[in-house]
Formats: sequence, structure tokens, C-alpha cells
Amino acid sequence: MTLFLRSYSVRIRWKRNEKFRLFTTLLQASEPHLTHVISTNISIAHRAKTGELEEARHVFDEMPLRTVSSWNTMISGYSQWGRYAEALTLASFMHRSCVKLNEISFSAVLSACARSRSLLLGKQVHSLLLKSGYEKFGLVGSSLLYFCVHCCGIGEAELVFEELRDGNQVLWSLMLAGYVERDMMGDAMEVFEKMPVRNVVAWTTLISGYAKREDGCERALELFGCMRRSTEVLPNEFTLDCVIRICARLRVLYQGKVVHGLCIKDGFDFDNSVGGALVEFYCDCDAVDDAKRVYENMGGEACLNVANSLIGGLISKGRVEEAELIFYELRETNPISYNLMIKGYAMSGQFEKSKRLFEKMSLKNLTSLNTMISVYSKNGELDEAVKLFDKTKAERNSVTWNSMMSGYIHNGQHREALKLYVTMRRLSVDYSRSTFSVLFRACSCLCSFQQGQLLHAHLTKTPFQANVYVGTALVDFYSKCGRLADAQRSFINIFSPNVAAWTALINGYAYHGLGSEAILLFNSMLVQGVVPNAATFVGVLSACSHSGLVGEGLEIFHSMQRCYKVTPTIEHYTCIVDLLGRSGHVKEAEEFIKQMPIEADGVIWGALLNACWFWKDMEVGERAAEKLFSLDPNPISAFVLLSNMYAILGRWGQKTKLRQRLQSLELRKDPGCSWIELNNNIHMFSVEDKTHPYSNVIYATVEHITATINSIIPFKYLYSSNGG
Repeated sequence: MTLFLRSYSVRIRWKRNEKFRLFTTLLQASEPHLTHVISTNISIAHRAKTGELEEARHVFDEMPLRTVSSWNTMISGYSQWGRYAEALTLASFMHRSCVKLNEISFSAVLSACARSRSLLLGKQVHSLLLKSGYEKFGLVGSSLLYFCVHCCGIGEAELVFEELRDGNQVLWSLMLAGYVERDMMGDAMEVFEKMPVRNVVAWTTLISGYAKREDGCERALELFGCMRRSTEVLPNEFTLDCVIRICARLRVLYQGKVVHGLCIKDGFDFDNSVGGALVEFYCDCDAVDDAKRVYENMGGEACLNVANSLIGGLISKGRVEEAELIFYELRETNPISYNLMIKGYAMSGQFEKSKRLFEKMSLKNLTSLNTMISVYSKNGELDEAVKLFDKTKAERNSVTWNSMMSGYIHNGQHREALKLYVTMRRLSVDYSRSTFSVLFRACSCLCSFQQGQLLHAHLTKTPFQANVYVGTALVDFYSKCGRLADAQRSFINIFSPNVAAWTALINGYAYHGLGSEAILLFNSMLVQGVVPNAATFVGVLSACSHSGLVGEGLEIFHSMQRCYKVTPTIEHYTCIVDLLGRSGHVKEAEEFIKQMPIEADGVIWGALLNACWFWKDMEVGERAAEKLFSLDPNPISAFVLLSNMYAILGRWGQKTKLRQRLQSLELRKDPGCSWIELNNNIHMFSVEDKTHPYSNVIYATVEHITATINSIIPFKYLYSSNGG
């Protein structure tokens, strides 16, 4: 029975000038020959270790006599550098040369099969292994289980584990890792609890498994606490790195500082991996100054990755100048450093600096080009963005295509974004969660319900439907299209909705005047343990404003700082002024503005003026209008509202003066518009609009319908209905 596939495809062919000679293990040899073989094996091992594989192979091929160790050394050398095809070909030749594989041979070959996903070859080696009886050796059993976990499926791995687990502690760790890789955390926990000895690797594997889950971070922290209390083992740098990143995801500053203390106590605070995790943790928890102290304390020990983490954290918090100082102090940089600074300059509106830095880059990778597509798009230089996209689109990188679609949307060309998606599908470019998030935003801006539905149909065939970012975009789309039931269904489908997802649905209810439902949803969010942010409060306060829920709105507003440590911004104050004004508490709204700790802007005074117009409060209205005139000499909306108030109160002289002033400024109020969607096309209309290609037919149809209605319904009925 042939134990290896002779047709195994490899790129490297054997160079041979004569027929292969068969070599066997030197069972008996003279001392000089044996000494020469050992020294040659050492030479092969040295060359293989330093990556000189061709030289090592040449020495191996020239050996007149080889031991099994010679073969093992060369096979392991190939595997060490990821050249598994050559390793397996050499192992096949070893077997055909009648050299018996020993425990080291089986271990090396099975590991190569696992890493190269060579299922059939691995099974053939397994058959040979069973005949040899080496499977009980610890190293061989571990390699066999590793192969089964990665190539054969978890069921076959379980059979091997049950057969060989007694007396082989490594197998327990491998089985645990196999379950964790497949997110079978219940089985992983069962194996962990039965382990005869739980070392630091086992604890770290289990903690990291829960950390990878959307809802597993709290459980991971609990396990870390159990690990510390057990006194079985102490955490190592990998454990601490993982736990710090968990604290960053949960934004738990106090617990993270405790872990930081453990790092200092155990001497891991100078480890670059741990240092990078600490910098990212403090930045994520808005403690950027602490992140800077971690970096500074590391001094010369800090590697470039730690510096990049700090630069990224500073940029994310808008502290671009500090990031710039660190960037230009670096002794060495890489494309990541440049890409972060290019992005940072763009975020702060310093587009020229972004472009200069991009030109300065000696090595521009695909990420750099994608970043510049976004930079050009945000700066309104869409033509330049398209040029870069045309150079890179052949790479079929989803980030490139997503960046270009976002660029189109940012510049109001939503249809171009949707067309690009169609091209993307036609060319079979892989899409990501960002693809759908971007496109649902385009459909929202277009209010194109039909396009959004088609996109949703595509989404259901992908693994992204339950993703929180895609789900949030979908909720927002359906809400803006007035389909609240669909928005709610989309929200329910999200796996572990975050604060952004809850806020999107609350905004949907607020937008459609369902204030009580929005407050119920807000309370449900709090019960679920999701902490509201500034955007959430804007949504729920807007809901209260549109529904006249004054008491509830004021109570929520006053709880922001007190209960959730969210400092009210101008948007929150505007919501309260609108809430009071809409409810007829105009003077209270004016008094509220006077007591604000920040200066009111035109939007707040406009909200007050609008309330004065509705409730016909001329006294407060004139004061609000004067404030508006002081902020903006030509506020069209203020002119119109004040003019309408004068008309309602019969002050025609003042109305005429205001209208004359408005005409002298040659200002025009933008007309309102409406639109309908027909056959995936949006048709927009405004007063006396003649721009539509079928406007003549449309107006003729409207006149015909009007005439038909007038001929059917008696004039007296219309008059009495209007009069009544």
C-alpha cells in the first residue's frame, strides 16, 4: 500500500545526475564515519536555522551516509520556514528510501501536514504511525492531535484525545485550544475543568476564547479573577496583554489600572506587547495622558508598534499636534506611522499636510492608497480620489472599493456609490460589513426604499446580517424611510446591540413623533446595562420634544451629568429649548437660555423664535429675532417668521417694512420639495418646478384630475366643507 501520494505537486524538483541511491539508518558504523555524519547534521541544522535552506539541502544531498537524524533535520528546516511542500516531498522520499521514521520524524511530518492543511497525506502518515506504535510517545501524540484539530474536524480530534490523553498533559491544552478556535466554549470549559494540571497556557487560552466573543468579555474578566484567586499559576505577558485589551473593550478604567499594577509588579510593563495594549487601553478609556506616561516610562524600550498605538490614540481624540510631535521624534517609521498621520491631518482639516506626507512616503502600500482616497474625497477632490481608485481597483481589495463608495456619498453622489456596488458584485470583489454600512447610508440619503430592500436581500445571503454595525445602518435606513416595523425587526436581528444600535432605533421613534415609545426603549436599554452616550440623549430629548413630554424630558436632561457623566452640549440645550417652546412655555425657554453655561447659537434662538410664532408671543419673539440678527445679519428664516407673526397680529406696517428689507437684501428662501420613488428612480418636485423632463405631461394630468373632481363634486359642497 502506498503511504504517500506520488502525484503530490511541488514546485521544487530534485536535481539529480544519477539514479537515486537508497540510504538506511546507520545502525552500525565505524567511529570516524559516525563523527562525520554528526558534524554534517549540525552543519545542516545551523544553515536551516538561519534560513540558508538551499545550502543546507546541498550539504544534505552530498552526504554519502545519512542517519534518520539527517532526514529529520532537513524536514524540520523546511517546515520552520513554511516550505511545507518541500518538507513533505522529502519525507515521502525518506519513506521510499526504506528509512524508518522515528518519533521525531512523525512529529515533524504531521505538523507539516497540519500547517499546510494536507488532509490526505496526513491520514496516510497516521496509518503508518499506527503500524509503528509511536503514537503513545508524547511528542507524536501531540502532533497527531494538532493535525486532527486543524484538518480532520473536531469529532476525530476527540477520538484521538480520548485514546491518548492519559499521561500527556500537552494533549489537554491542544484539545482546549481546538474547542476555543471553533468557539465551542462550553466544551472548552468542560475540558478545562477536567484538566489534571491547569497551567498558564490553559488559563490564557480560555480567557482569550471568551474575549473573542461579542458578549464574552465580562466572563473573561471573571476567569482572570478566578485565575488570580486559585494561586495555581501566575499570569504571564500573554495573559496580561489579553486582559488589558478586554478592559479596553469594556471601557473599565479602574479594573484596567489594577491589571496595569500587576504588570508593574511582575515586571511586564516594559514588554512591548503589554505596553502597546496599555497605551490602547488608556486611549480607549479617554485617559490619553496616562497613555503618554506609559509610553514615556518605557523610554528606549518602546518599539515602533507602541509609538503607533499612541499616535493612533491621540489622533482619535483630536490631539493631532501631540501625535505630530511623537511622529517626528521617531528614529524609524513604517507605513503604519505615515498612514496614521495622513489620516490625522485629514481629520483635522489639514489636507495639504496629508498630501505632502503622502508624497514623502518612500513605500506606499495599499493601505496608504486607500487612506488617500478617503483624504481626497473628504477634501472634495473627487477626481483625484477616482484616479487613485482606478490604479488600485484591480487589487480587488474591499477596503479600496468601500473607500471610494464612501467618497461618493460624502460628496453627495449617492447614485454613483450604488453603481459602484453593482460593478463590485459583477467583478466578484469580496465585500465586508463596511460595504453594507456605507450603502445603507446612501439609500437613507436618497430615501430610496426599493434600493435599500434589494441591498437587504443581498445582505441576508452574507454572514453580516447580525453584525452590530451593519444592523445599525439598516435600522437607520428603515427608520428614515418610515418603516418602523422593519427597523424594529432589523434591531432584533442584531447580535448584542451596542449603544449606537439602540440610539438609531430611538432616533427612528423620535423622528416619527412616538415619544412615549422612545422613552420605553431608552429605559429598556438601561435595563440591558447599555450606557447611553451624548447621541442617545439627543435622540430621546428630541422624542420628548416632538411629543410634548416636558416633565420626562427635563428629568432625562438633568440625569445626564448626574447619573451618566455626560456633559450637555449645544445640541442637548437646543432640544430643551425646543421642548419648552413647543409646549407653550416660551418665557421659561427664554430664561433657560439665559442660564445656560454655554453661549446660545443661532439654532437655539431660531427654535425659540419658531415657538414664539406658534404661540403668538410677540414680546419674546422680537427679542429672539434681535439675537438672531446679531449673530447673522441676514437670517432668512428669522425674517420670514417675524413677518408672519406681524401678519397674524395685524401689524401690517411692520410686516411691510420687514418684507422690503428682505427684498433689498435680495435674499430668497429655498423652496420646499417633495419626491416619489418609481422604478428605482427618485423624482423630485417643488413649487412651479418645470425641470422634470415630463413636466408638461404631469401638469396636464394634474389639471385633468382637478377638472374631473370639480365636475363630480358640487361647488356648494366644496364651499360648505371649507367654510365649516
